[in-house]
Amino acid sequence: MNSTSAINDARNQLVDEIVAARPLPAAVELAMRTVARDKHLPGLDPENAYTDEAVSIKDNPGGPLPLSLASVPSIVAMMLKQLDAQPGDHVLEIGAGTGYNAALLAEIVGAHGEVTTVDIEPDVAVHARNALNATGYERVTVIERDGLKGASENAPYDRMIATVGLWDIPDAWREQLADGGHLVVPFRWRGQTRSVALTRHGDTLISDGMELCGFVPIIGQDGERVAELADGTIRLHHDQDQAVDRALLADAFSGRLTEMWADARVGREEPFDGIWLRATVSDNTVCRLEVTKEALSAGVRRPAIPSLSPALVVGDSLAYMILHREDAHPDRPWRLGAAGYGPDAASLARKLVAHIDAWGAEREAVPTMTIYPGDTALDSLAEGHVIEKNTSVLVLGY
Repeated sequence: MNSTSAINDARNQLVDEIVAARPLPAAVELAMRTVARDKHLPGLDPENAYTDEAVSIKDNPGGPLPLSLASVPSIVAMMLKQLDAQPGDHVLEIGAGTGYNAALLAEIVGAHGEVTTVDIEPDVAVHARNALNATGYERVTVIERDGLKGASENAPYDRMIATVGLWDIPDAWREQLADGGHLVVPFRWRGQTRSVALTRHGDTLISDGMELCGFVPIIGQDGERVAELADGTIRLHHDQDQAVDRALLADAFSGRLTEMWADARVGREEPFDGIWLRATVSDNTVCRLEVTKEALSAGVRRPAIPSLSPALVVGDSLAYMILHREDAHPDRPWRLGAAGYGPDAASLARKLVAHIDAWGAEREAVPTMTIYPGDTALDSLAEGHVIEKNTSVLVLGY
């Protein structure tokens, strides 16, 4: 694919597919049809630039995840829809990446708007600057800096968007966002990541919606922990405030398996990640379970999704989500349930089944998240389930 017309056709075909699955605001759709993603991915076949896939642009020699990615285009579109940027807005982006997202933002806010993008990696910032210059977006400001500090020199911002995963909300971001302004951030809690759309109301941020997503974590936040079990073939991903003790769980998977089944069922293409979200609204024991092929081969019960299933962990016991097929229900053949290990397996499995059936009764419900500064008095918080982070306090509720 070398001709300009063929590349344009591929770009429009990708946008057609995205819009068919999720209608977009006219400004976002036009920007995606205008900005050449292939120009931000030099060295990649243009045909591959217009598939709905992420592209690694900087490897991480110290870990399994890359340091920087060109995000999946449909996720880019979803987050821009959440952001709802308007002509003339001042926008801050955390995570410059290829510069592609900043170019889209520049198209949306127009000549009277301003876009600032920040990245901690020097070569990533240079790549973004060069790509933006080459594609006609010299007006975008690119800053090499720790994104957790924001960019106070161009504040306040009407809109802020992060293209890296955040475990906590820095005070600097809240301070640099205009009152009434919108922040969209891939937020991490209890092992999951959701793109949360937030609006600033004084010192608080209140959510307008949440969407499932996955992003490389930002450098500089370390509130997440990993407990390796069964010689490293099973991993529990949890938050620092959760009492997960690897030593207590060391023999859990060598004991008897307990299974319980919920009433809830799902169809072949029906998402059920909302169970995880709902559980975190009331339960502090929710973690992410990762079970490798080696553990499955050794006889561990297969989770619903081996790499990222919700699990409840208390002391020396745990329970996680499973499923099995029941052909007697062709519309929703997959029945959901819980597998438990350890002395309290039955009670934890029963608790997880209750979360599953609560979701099954109200599948489209999305909680509200309110984020307060970390020094806020607990008796002044809104009613709901409280999760304390380092610099902020979350309250979740329906």
